[in-house]
Amino acid sequence: MDLFRFRAGSSPLIVSMPHTGTHVPDWLAPRLSAAARPLADTDWHLERLYDFLDGLGASVLVATHSRYVVDLNRPPDNANLYPGQDTTGVVPLDTFHREPIYLPGFPPSDEELAKRVETYWHPYHRRLQQAIEETKARHGFALLWDAHSIFSELPRFFQGKLTDLNLGTADGQSCAPGIGEALLKSVEGYSAVLNGRFKGGYITRRYGDPANRVHAVQLELSEATYMDERPPYALRESLARKLRPQLRTLLELFLSLAK
Repeated sequence: MDLFRFRAGSSPLIVSMPHTGTHVPDWLAPRLSAAARPLADTDWHLERLYDFLDGLGASVLVATHSRYVVDLNRPPDNANLYPGQDTTGVVPLDTFHREPIYLPGFPPSDEELAKRVETYWHPYHRRLQQAIEETKARHGFALLWDAHSIFSELPRFFQGKLTDLNLGTADGQSCAPGIGEALLKSVEGYSAVLNGRFKGGYITRRYGDPANRVHAVQLELSEATYMDERPPYALRESLARKLRPQLRTLLELFLSLAK
């Protein structure tokens, strides 16, 4: 299976979906624990939720492999993006609910971890970098939207119920001043926060470079806004229909604000 799917668009917008993949290679699947096999930590249904992207002329990069193979939104050296707070690694060993991903005796060695980063992590990032460079060459600037979702309640990472829409701009470092604030102000009918618990992961921080006209924003959605949070993690189309116009408004505003 290809490591990712990419389709080129006509506008300055690039949408990255690094955690939507559900493919687990044959060499890994027998080693996964019962807790890991449902792939609960997937960013479910984002392609269907963002089904309007072609209408915006967006380029879209979508991971095909599960984040349990490698986490594309973590640094390759496994540095903690949120010092002092809990997180999972570039090759995670436990789920978001602190359940072991591997059966006893089958965790990856350091050698395997390095090989996974080389085999799965680097190709996605090379393609993303290429898309940014090509978009900037064509339009003079590039806009990167990193699309994510997560459980609405996850005590490991935050207390209580998560805000519906969690915008991250690395505390204003990944895009031009005012963009994050304007996006936040445009949200209607949902709770929203800018640079709260989720400030943007590796992708937002690595590629956002407003001084060089590359503007990056991460959106972490509460899964309660569009899907069932219990297996089999079904999309709730009635909720999705309500949420899509808000997502489109955010992306259209992003296109209009950043130059």
